[in-house]
Amino acid sequence: MSSAISFGGSKENQKTLLGHPVGLFVLFFTEMWERFSYTGMRAILVLFLISETSTGGFAWSRADALVLYAIYTGAVYLTPIIGGWIADQFLGSRNSVIIGALLMTIGHAILALETEMALYTGIGFLIIGTGFFKPSMTPILGEMYPDKNLILKDAAYTIFYMGVNAGYFVGIIICGWLGTNEKFGWSWGFGAAGLFMFLGMLQFYFARKIFGDIGSKPNRKKDAPSAAEKYGETEVKFTKGDSGLLGLSVVLGILTTIGWNVFELDTVWKKLGIILPFIISILSFIILRLKKYPTVERNRLTVVAVLSFFIVFFWLAFEQAGGTMTIFAEDYTQRSFTTDASANTFRTVSLILTIIPMLILTYVFILLSRKIAKAYPLSVLFLGICFVIIWIAMGVINYENFHSENLEVPTAWFGTLNAFFIISLAPLFSKMWKALNKNKIEPSGPIKFAMGLFLLGIGFVMLAIGASSIPAGAKTASVSMVWLILAYFFHTVGELAISPVGLSYVNKLSPKRIMALMFGVFYLANFIANFTGGIIGSYIDDISKSISLSGFFSIFVYSSFGSALLLILLNKKLRKLMHGIH
Repeated sequence: MSSAISFGGSKENQKTLLGHPVGLFVLFFTEMWERFSYTGMRAILVLFLISETSTGGFAWSRADALVLYAIYTGAVYLTPIIGGWIADQFLGSRNSVIIGALLMTIGHAILALETEMALYTGIGFLIIGTGFFKPSMTPILGEMYPDKNLILKDAAYTIFYMGVNAGYFVGIIICGWLGTNEKFGWSWGFGAAGLFMFLGMLQFYFARKIFGDIGSKPNRKKDAPSAAEKYGETEVKFTKGDSGLLGLSVVLGILTTIGWNVFELDTVWKKLGIILPFIISILSFIILRLKKYPTVERNRLTVVAVLSFFIVFFWLAFEQAGGTMTIFAEDYTQRSFTTDASANTFRTVSLILTIIPMLILTYVFILLSRKIAKAYPLSVLFLGICFVIIWIAMGVINYENFHSENLEVPTAWFGTLNAFFIISLAPLFSKMWKALNKNKIEPSGPIKFAMGLFLLGIGFVMLAIGASSIPAGAKTASVSMVWLILAYFFHTVGELAISPVGLSYVNKLSPKRIMALMFGVFYLANFIANFTGGIIGSYIDDISKSISLSGFFSIFVYSSFGSALLLILLNKKLRKLMHGIH
């Protein structure tokens, strides 16, 4: 069946699935397996580092483990600004996706060796690979949709974001189970992340022609039209000064992350001093570049910059999930069951949490296969292999749960709640935005961002209340898991209000000739957020001693509520700067 709307890409991409071009779902599954590898590895990284050597871990302190976590989760959002520029200028988005996926596969394979040298080398490959991969996916998606149909494009980003979180969900379950299971071990968890990244790359590679000219290598011949001419835009050339300042910013960012781990930074002033040069250089680059653009483009890019600034406050709190919230689940949450009835309830809930999303994903895979199997059989084959492995693993995990005598909720299980809520609620959010738009009462982008920050703050209110009974300085406790579940629910609802909306706004507000670069700039905010959030998290023990664990989580309540209020105050000005794009 062909769509009445003309989509970008090949003739094959005019076929639709759930009202969208089939190419969207090729991207959906590619992103899903990349997020599987990233989140699966992230779910066990801190646990691996703080585990005793007798269990295969490194026996690091919480602070040291969380600093490395900060460096890794921050740096994977720093390299996309360079990777995005390389994709725009030289490789094209499609080639960058493949190169990035291959580098990440190698990184995960090296991590499976479980030595300190392998740890740093593997993380290095992951950081560089992500730099190529991450800024190159969303521009391909954006070019498939007509510019005039912004509502359909918004819906596409929500569906794409479901793929992101489907990967989160499956990766945490599989890698978390393998890594913490005595029968397997950490190397199995890291290895599984690499395997699915490799299969995801093959699935994308063998279906890449479905995108036609979208994301292809730029034509750099002298007589070829420039990207600006191709899209009817005004070219703002990169000067040597621009390139030098951008390069300096990246170098300073890398040196900052290394410096945090190498030098003894025992005062606030030392910490501020080492990061200040990077902040000054990157802000200078952004401001000087913005001044060179035509007025409308400059204003719209200013909105992207402002939203990027506020998303820092969202992600620095949200990304506590893989750090301090993981420690809270491990050491401060009651995860064992006192009665058989409660254990059986968890077994049933866990089975539902795994089976329902997998049935939905498998259904989408079958629908996609029917559409593209004839044209791209190898892509369908490798995607099918992924699903067979996942179903077998899910079966084994649930079998063990139902036959375990001393059942305990795995620490990594709580991380799956975010992805489960995303998969369950994303379609409702998509319908809600459409209904509000139809009735002309849909909130603006800045207001949606403020909503997301406010809901995130509510989640940390839950954690602060849950931790209120824990004495200051306590290393262990047995708080009800209800507080963590509520926190993940509110965090997820906040994420749905802010993250897919952010991706869509970067696409709509950015000039097409620098689309991948602007996604790199947008992800730069995640670098600052993850790095800062991880460093704050590394002080969990010190802060808990002085103002309690509840006080520690309250820090994120204040930062979330405060930034939400400021965005509301700026809403009118930002809407004006968008020049009609809402």
